[in-house]
Amino acid sequence: MSSLLIADDHPLFRAALRQAATDAVPGAVVREADTLDAVLAALDADPGIDLVLLDLHMPGNHGLAGLAAIRAQFPGVAVVVVSANDDPRVVRRALDHGAAGYLPKSAGLDELRDAIRAVLACEQWLPPALRGTVARTESSRADADLAARLASLSPQQFRVLTLVAQGLLNKQIADRLDVQERTVKAHLSAIFERLGVRNRTQAGVVLRELELSDPSRQMPDGTPG
Repeated sequence: MSSLLIADDHPLFRAALRQAATDAVPGAVVREADTLDAVLAALDADPGIDLVLLDLHMPGNHGLAGLAAIRAQFPGVAVVVVSANDDPRVVRRALDHGAAGYLPKSAGLDELRDAIRAVLACEQWLPPALRGTVARTESSRADADLAARLASLSPQQFRVLTLVAQGLLNKQIADRLDVQERTVKAHLSAIFERLGVRNRTQAGVVLRELELSDPSRQMPDGTPG
């Protein structure tokens, strides 16, 4: 029996995804989460989840950082990115960082169902309207390098990196992860080496490179809302 996690903070869109999921995979177990922390907690509690439908801009997630966190900590879980942003360059970046598919929020129920079935069958999925332009969009060398560096981190090291990027001190990180402070220091040494950075500030910048603007928060003239 397939198990899916719908990760979006908009109840109406979660309902649409749930309907698509139950239509595409009758009998599937479908869970919901409305923040990135809730997504990671659900994955930690249930290793049987097969697929996450991940909103790029839900609370706690700023662009591709949530995707990177899931891929680092739960590499066996497939992730379909869901976003109002259908820029082929953003789609290309999501695929390069490990997404199994990309689903614009403008997609209809048929496309939602097709995407879920395809990814559960271990296929990559893009909406037909985007396949040509994404195929012609070259991967960024910087993104490929960043994805490789992040992939070199262990799940716990990625958790430490995330907390460093949030500005937590070593003791706070140790308390949050229920480990000793010297363990955090050891993780930081490994993180600095694997990411090719010298300090905490530079390590935090690495994650901020994954941030993306949210099209739904843009004003009609293109300025941030």
